[in-house]
Order: sequence, then structure tokens, then C-alpha cells
Amino acid sequence: MNPCPCGYLGDSSGKCRCTPDQVLRYRGRISGPLLDRIDLQLFVPRVERETLTAAATPSAETSEQVRARVVAARERQLQRQGKPNAALGPKELEQHCRPEPAAQTLLETAMTRLSLSARAYHRVLKVARSLADMEAVTVIGKAHVAEAVRYRELDRGQP
Repeated sequence: MNPCPCGYLGDSSGKCRCTPDQVLRYRGRISGPLLDRIDLQLFVPRVERETLTAAATPSAETSEQVRARVVAARERQLQRQGKPNAALGPKELEQHCRPEPAAQTLLETAMTRLSLSARAYHRVLKVARSLADMEAVTVIGKAHVAEAVRYRELDRGQP
């Protein structure tokens, strides 16, 4: 969805003239329970023409490299629990998605500050588990939880 009715909120062009009330009303059209079911809620800024037409950065990871990491992470999930992280139920989350103590504290703080629902809590855990799998790490760390929480921008009122 667009970030606001006109679609330009946060754009460097300054074209957006939507009021905060209009933005809240627009976002309010999506129900909380539906929003809870969306794992990744990110603001993606418009890519400038110059960036689109510029040569690719040689140090950037290629699509093939990313695909290989994703396939390996999925294989780890299937070997560990017989299904992808997204399909885990609440009891399976307790077994396979236990964050280290510092990460658990961060998650609890985020739950309180952002008023996350139980469903959002489980979604954050699943995404954090997937991020750890992408790094081939067995324990969910603080960085994984922090990144998973950052991916819930609409819960945080962003942008």
C-alpha cells in the first residue's frame, strides 16, 4: 500500500501535502488483525532515476548469492522442524524460536513500547528465527530480534 493517500509521504520530492489526520485515516482502513498477519511491513522509498540507471555496485550481493542463502536457510528449517518457520505453531515456537536472554529482553521491551499483540509477537519471533537461519546461526540473538522488530514499521507508526 502507499504510505499516504497521495503516495508521496516521506518522498524527497516534497510532493506530499497529506495531513497527519489524512495519513492516520488512510492507514486506519487496514484493520489491526489483518496488519498483524503481515510479517514484513516496510517503507520502501522511491528510487531516484539516477540510481536506477547507474551501474550496479560491484560489492553488492548478487541475486544468485541471495537465493543460495535463502535455499540454505529453508533447508535448515526443514531439517530442524520439518516445515518453514512461517508454518510454526505457538508450541513449536517455544521449542525452535527461543531467543538468547538479551534478545528476549529486547523483544519484551518492544512488545510493551509498541503495544504489540500476541500474534505480532509470534510473527516477530518467526522473522527473527528466519534471520538467524539466513546467517546459519542456531541461537536467535539481539540483532535478529531488533531487525525483525524494525520490519514492523506500521506497528511503530512509520514513516
